[in-house]
Amino acid sequence: MKIVLVNGSPNRTGNTAALLDAAAEEIAKAGAEVIRVEAAEALADARWPFCTACSTPCTAACFQGTALEKAYAEITGADGVIIGSPVYFGTVSAQLKAFFDKTRQVRGHKAWIGKPGGAVTCGAARFGGQETTVRAIHDMMLVQGMTLVGDGYLENDCGHFGASAQKPAATDADGLKRARILGRRVVEAARERSLKKG
Repeated sequence: MKIVLVNGSPNRTGNTAALLDAAAEEIAKAGAEVIRVEAAEALADARWPFCTACSTPCTAACFQGTALEKAYAEITGADGVIIGSPVYFGTVSAQLKAFFDKTRQVRGHKAWIGKPGGAVTCGAARFGGQETTVRAIHDMMLVQGMTLVGDGYLENDCGHFGASAQKPAATDADGLKRARILGRRVVEAARERSLKKG
């Protein structure tokens, strides 16, 4: 069992990373392998940072043989994924948006269809755009045909739509708790999918 965590923040060790770290602890406790992808670093290795829809269908000319291609392959080979982003003007970071914009070829291959995915985010204020940012992550996952993971049941509430925190995330006990629950829920969903596939 392998779960990929995508850090959509330009900061490798910031608030989004703290939430992903909390999820990673629970994923590891559940016996699954954790793979970390830094969206900003993967994009930096691509030939140009933003998708220009230069070919239809996508030939992946801008990222073949780069860290970005490897990042997409990690997600394709994973059993589940958790995607994190800070709140930037009520939505995801430019880095995470660019990371997803370049997944046109992935979508063409239907590579992520049915893959369980969850979302974590952190904003500067308690009501600082976290739910709209989670919704933006969900929308990107839905375009890929992924299965969204949120609440499972009242006694294991990961925050209806995903884990949200207020910065500093490392001291937001409720946000960290929900990130841990989300980590467990994604592993559970991935195991259920694996059993159904036989």
